Order: sequence, then structure tokens, then C-alpha cells
Amino acid sequence: MNTSLKFRILLLCLLLFYQPFFAQHHGTDIGYTIANDKRAQQKKLIQTSNYLPYIHPIEEAQKHYLTLQTLDSRERKKYAWMDSIVYPPALYKNNTLLFALTQPSYLTSSQVDYLTNAVQFPANSSEQTRAELDYLLKLQESRTEEQIERVLLLAKIGYWPDANHLPTHPSYQKNLKHLFFELREVVDENCNAKSYPHTSKLLQGVMNDMRLMEFAVKYHLLRARPYQLEPKLAPLKKISSPSFASGHTLWAYIQAYVLGELIPDKRKAFVNLAYEIGVSREIMGVHYPSDEEAARQLAHRMLLLMWHTDKFQDDFQKAKKEWE
Repeated sequence: MNTSLKFRILLLCLLLFYQPFFAQHHGTDIGYTIANDKRAQQKKLIQTSNYLPYIHPIEEAQKHYLTLQTLDSRERKKYAWMDSIVYPPALYKNNTLLFALTQPSYLTSSQVDYLTNAVQFPANSSEQTRAELDYLLKLQESRTEEQIERVLLLAKIGYWPDANHLPTHPSYQKNLKHLFFELREVVDENCNAKSYPHTSKLLQGVMNDMRLMEFAVKYHLLRARPYQLEPKLAPLKKISSPSFASGHTLWAYIQAYVLGELIPDKRKAFVNLAYEIGVSREIMGVHYPSDEEAARQLAHRMLLLMWHTDKFQDDFQKAKKEWE
């Protein structure tokens, strides 16, 4: 089977498998019922096809995400003025714009473009966005000092590809430590890049594509931050990039899914940690729940596409041996 046909099969699988962030953008009427009817067929295809090596299927949305995404995401004429609000260009951070222009490690440029154009957020004026803003206000009212301490700690975690080009970079060692955050939290506090060099190489490639994907989507859609729509929100920190999709949640889940394939018996723990990281962004008041849910789905789509490349498989199999 040639590469072009394989890619078309993957794209068809994505259309059938993922939920409304993906379907709505294409103007289709694939709702939850139809998407779920196709889900069993899609899981079987991923597990049994000669052309799509097995990866764990994505879990169903849970808790408040499941409820919120059933609400109407379309524009409402009564609040149409809200739909003109975007993230202010004056607040763009220049280095984040550059990440959107980097070369991917495992994905192809056409796949990055495809995924960038395949997601959409609920309209600012929609019933769903209003409900999400109300949910964030409730979180703000109830957040505890203990929660604040934890979410601010998680806010500082993040691997940035530019810091690992030179060992002399002032953030080089800290950056590698952050790369292994999920492994330290779930497996062993002594996990590090020196002890697991092939895992480090794999995660660095994945995170390069993650940052590219994150900012390609953010600057394509320019979603305003929640506190830019709802003046009653007082975020614990203001962020210098658009809201959709959540970068913290995207790296948390893409690592959780990759590490869950490397160490399958720890997959649930990795996914639970990713969920906590996503929720932390809501407690901070910097992301809508739909930012987190879209990032979760996008992370799985990215892995599905990466998984089907020789370069990823070569790096993955070398990393896998470090955990056997």
C-alpha cells in the first residue's frame, strides 16, 4: 500500500473516531450518537488492520467535559457582539509565534496543516461557552490554598524544544527534568534523561511536534482567554498566547499516551495525571473546559498519525527496550 493511500485511510479513521471539535469544523452533522455508533468499528480497525498498528483507543470524555460538550456550540444572535472578540495581537509573545514555524519531527507538514484546520472551538456567544464561563466562576469561588499551590506548581512545568539545542543553554538541565515530569510522578522520582536516553529522544521529538501543533492551532484560531470574555474572572496568571487549545493539556496527554504505550500497565496513571494537569488550567482561570477536551482529542490524533511513521517507530522501539 502506498503512502498516500495509507494517509487517506488514517484521515478517514480520524473523521469516524473523534468527537464534535473535529466533525463540526467540516460542516458535517456527525453528532454524538453517530460518532459513538462508529466508535466500535473504528476500534476494531485500529486493532486488526495490517496498516494501522495498535494503539490504545482514546477514553470517553468524563465528568464536566461530558456534560458541557452536549450544549449548543453555535453562535447566538442575541450575543453576537461577543463573537468579534479575539485574543489581542498586542499580547502575542514573539517566541511562541516562532514555534508555529518549526519543522516537525514525526508528523509531516501536511498532517500539521490538516489537524490545524480540523478543530474549532465553541462560539463565544454560544450556550456552551456561557456554561463554561459559569463553571470557571464556580471553580474560582471554591478553589483552596492547597489547590492554588498545586496548580501554580504544575503551571511551571513545561518542556521547550529551543532550550535543548545547546547544553550551555541556561535552562538545558531544567528543561530535561521537565521532560521527565510525568515519568517521575508516575513511575519513579529518579527517572531522568541520562538513565533513559532513547526515551528522552522519543519524548523530545514528540514535544517538538506538540509545540508546533499547539501554536499552529492557537494562532490560527485566536480564541480569547476566558477572562477576556468574563470580567468577573480573576486568573492566577495571565497568559501571552491565545486560549485554544490548551498547551499544558496537549503536552500532558501526548506524553501520557506515548508513555502509556511504552509502559502499558501505567497508562491509567499517566492519563489521570494528564487529566489533573488539564483541570489545573481551569482552576487557574486561564482555559475553558473545551480547550482541555480539544487538546486531549488532538493529542490522541497526533499519536495515531505519528505511530504510523518509520521514524517514530524506530525511536519508539528503542525506547521500549529501556522499559523491558
